[in-house]
Order: sequence, then structure tokens, then C-alpha cells
Amino acid sequence: MSRPHLTLLVAATLMSAAALAADTPQPQLTPAAPAAPLPPSTLREVVKFRGWSMRLPLGLPAAAARLPDKDTISDQKIALGKLLYFDKRLSKDGATSCDSCHNAFHGFANPDRISSGPYGKIPARNAPTIINRFFAVEEFWDGRGSDLEQLAHGEPIDPAALPIGPADDVVRRVKDISGYAPLFKAAFGEDKIDIDRIGMSIATYERTVVSGDSAYDLYVGGNKDALSERAVRGLALFNGKGNCSTCHAGFNFTDESYQNIGVGMNNAEPDPGRFAVTKEPADRGKFKVPTLRNLLERAPYMHDGSEETLADVVEFYNRGGLPNPTLSKTIKPLKLSDKEKGDLLAFLESLSGPVHNADPPETFPK
Repeated sequence: MSRPHLTLLVAATLMSAAALAADTPQPQLTPAAPAAPLPPSTLREVVKFRGWSMRLPLGLPAAAARLPDKDTISDQKIALGKLLYFDKRLSKDGATSCDSCHNAFHGFANPDRISSGPYGKIPARNAPTIINRFFAVEEFWDGRGSDLEQLAHGEPIDPAALPIGPADDVVRRVKDISGYAPLFKAAFGEDKIDIDRIGMSIATYERTVVSGDSAYDLYVGGNKDALSERAVRGLALFNGKGNCSTCHAGFNFTDESYQNIGVGMNNAEPDPGRFAVTKEPADRGKFKVPTLRNLLERAPYMHDGSEETLADVVEFYNRGGLPNPTLSKTIKPLKLSDKEKGDLLAFLESLSGPVHNADPPETFPK
């Protein structure tokens, strides 16, 4: 017998028994004590913005979300942005999309050491993840993008990043797909298509690509069985001897600062990093501190993809990075034992959780 049928049968039996014993005094039941409220960290918070709302994964605070100043968020705009993000027809070669470098099946990062655009044109860096950029301060490894809108419509028309042609060509390709016009009307109230609306739509979708609900989040939320003993020891190392939390701080494991840890500084022509944006000599070789969430899916690591595995990354930090004139003061040899390295790796592995809204569309407008 199925559980619903069994439940109904039991309920009917109890009601009959109660009717037969109507004249029999019944004991008074003491109401159960209310359950103790969960700690705030175990509550999945809701972001609300101009009539739109989204429940965040465990571990992500709604107050930290960075919402657009001049734009709105809607389910229609999210759906449109997702299509544009994955649609290869926007590109000059018809084979490249945002997902080509920020790959949904690879932690929204790139499995290649250096991300390459159409026709083999190669930017200088590995594509960073877009996961949890809803909480970002600035975009790109060097922080040259002020927000997700600039990231979204700056990337497709930037020949150094993804050379798919001038903005007018991108807009023309979208307009040539007649099925997009009604989707723009649903998202913006009219079917006008321009590069700003393309960028706003993609940025809106990217805000929904978030990840929490990891073993670490469950552990912090009160489930002390969620982390292994090794991972718990690794957490202590992360916050202590490993000195990781100095920069990989907070719920998203980044303070959004720029640091020089020495990656690539021994090259003949080192990547200038943040210096190219600020022109401040002290910023030479500094790069955005990335989130550590979903690291397992995002190899290779560092801005140049030079470290193949997480174990390589831990070993790099254990050596004290690579000395150079602008090396960040926090970077020093850690002197971790092999056991401690293993514990730290176990903790880093616990930071992976499901990614919201990551499945590519099954069909595209025609």
C-alpha cells in the first residue's frame, strides 16, 4: 500500500474511534515546544530588488549582493541573457560564445591554460570564473571592468578578449535572428535591440550564477558531520598557519583585493596586472583575489593557468610564492608538513557546491 493511502486509512480509523468514544473523556495533549530557531547561517536568504526576488544558496548573504544602479532584474531578462550567453551565433566565426571560455561544465572557468578566442587569437590570461560575481566589486583579473554590465558587453566587442567584431556587428547578428525580438520586448517592454541591452541581459543572467550549499556551508550551519576530520583540520590551517583567510576572506573566500603572489613574474615580460589600469608602480604584478568556491571544477589555476592542480597551488604558496620587487607582504613560506598540505586540500575540496542556473539552454531562438 502506498504511503498516501496508508495515511488516509490511519486517519479514517482514528476518526471512527474518536466518534465511538465521544462520551469518553479525552486526555489533554500538551503542545510540542516550538523548534529552536536555526542560526542565521543556516537560513537561505532571499535577495529582493524592484519586484524581483531570488532565494540564495546556503552560505550566501543577501545583503552582500551588488545590484545594478541603472537596471532592473526580471525573470524575462534572466532568460534572455542566458540564451545570449550560450548562443555561438553572436560571434564572428559562429562557433564562440561566452560559455566557450567561461564554461558551465568547468565551474564557469576554462580548462585551457590560456583562453583562446576565435581563429586562435589568444588573450594573455586564463578566463576567471563568473560564479558568485553577483557579489563582486570589480571585474576581470585586473579590475578594469566596473560592473557586470561592462564585463558582459565589453567582452564581446574587445578584440583582445573575444574578437567577434564591433558592437554594430554583434547587434546585427542578434537582429538577424527574428526569434530574439519578442524576447527583448518581454524583457525591456519594447523590441529594440542594442549593445547595451545585450550587455544588460547577459549581466542579469550572470548574477544568477551563484554557488553555496557546500559541505563547508552545511558545517557552518550546524551539521558538524558535513566535514571530515581532515577538512576540519584544514579549516583551522586555512584561518591560521596557512594565512589563507587574510585575502580569501568572508563567505565568498575573497576580499576582492589585488595581490602580487609572484605568478609569472619570472617571465621575460611579466604581465603588469593591475598596474595596466592604475599606472601605480606598487600595483605591478597584482591580480584580483579569486573566490575559492568550486575550485575542484576550475583547473588549471592562477591568472595564467600555470598551476595544474590544487596540490600545485598549495605547494606554490608553501614555497612563499615567487619573490619579486612588489610581492605582497602577506606572502611568506608556510612550512607546512605533508600532512598539513593534505588537510588543507581536504578543506579546499569542501568548498564546492551546486551552481544555480548553470544548465545550458536546450533550444535557441530562430
